[in-house]
Amino acid sequence: MKKFDVVAIGELNVDLILNGIENEVEVGKEIFAKEMLLTLGSSTAIFAANVSSLGSNTAFVGMIGKDSFGELVKSSLLSKAVSTEFIIETEKFATGATVGLNYGEDRAMVTYQGPMDVMTFNDIDPSVFDQTKHIHLSSVFFQAGLKKDLVKILKFAAEKGVTTSLDVQWDPSEQWDFDYKEILPYVTVFIPNETEITLLTHSQTLEEAIEKVKPLINICAIKQGNKGSLLLVKDGTNHFLESFLNTQVVDAIGAGDSFNSGFIYQFVKGGSPKECQRFGNLMGAINTTSAGGTGAFVSKAVVVQLAKDKFSQTITL
Repeated sequence: MKKFDVVAIGELNVDLILNGIENEVEVGKEIFAKEMLLTLGSSTAIFAANVSSLGSNTAFVGMIGKDSFGELVKSSLLSKAVSTEFIIETEKFATGATVGLNYGEDRAMVTYQGPMDVMTFNDIDPSVFDQTKHIHLSSVFFQAGLKKDLVKILKFAAEKGVTTSLDVQWDPSEQWDFDYKEILPYVTVFIPNETEITLLTHSQTLEEAIEKVKPLINICAIKQGNKGSLLLVKDGTNHFLESFLNTQVVDAIGAGDSFNSGFIYQFVKGGSPKECQRFGNLMGAINTTSAGGTGAFVSKAVVVQLAKDKFSQTITL
């Protein structure tokens, strides 16, 4: 028996969100914000918190500074029943942080990467791979050390009989320097969105991107926002599934990460690819019923009730 169902490996940071800003920031001038929120950030952390809330025994591997922001990260994960025993603390860097300035429906963000950019395979406790059924990795373009060692991590997981999932997320440099031909065969479940898969394969269309990855993937679930998702399986199965449409969206922050959590929750339980896809779509939709990436995932009971009340779906967790 493995101690964990899922271990998430990725970036950790806090988000400092400023709302109610009347004017755009100008160099040399000072303006006011009417609201401020300091909270756990990172796409990988949203995934870990939500897959844990669904019932998967979950741990996190990441690097933080020995500071108050680092303590906030750890306490936030623990509050979601995510084990922090493998989190690495360093005195060389302050914990990563993203400052977000919200202007109505637009936003500007500045991120200090800190230790998330320097963590490598050598920093990870190798016993992690013996204690989990599955490893999820994401946001690789924010983590130069992790990106460099991605094949090494995936190969080591395979040697240990551990399944893996990967969501590359956005590349802030927009270079999309990612050797998908080498990497994808080692990934059990690849979970990009349609824009990301098109860019990282240097394709002009989604259809072109699909043709490029089909010979390489095991399972690939392509997120398509409020349209739904497209499932590709190594055996040649293609299956499009419409979204569970929420007509009263609060916000869509973290919806893709919540799709990931639903898909992988079912996957580690032994669900078929189509069952995983359906549950991913539903969890992505449930995400949009509350503010923030984890707001809807307060408990199993809340998720079950939201599925029934908002989307007429009966689920068991």
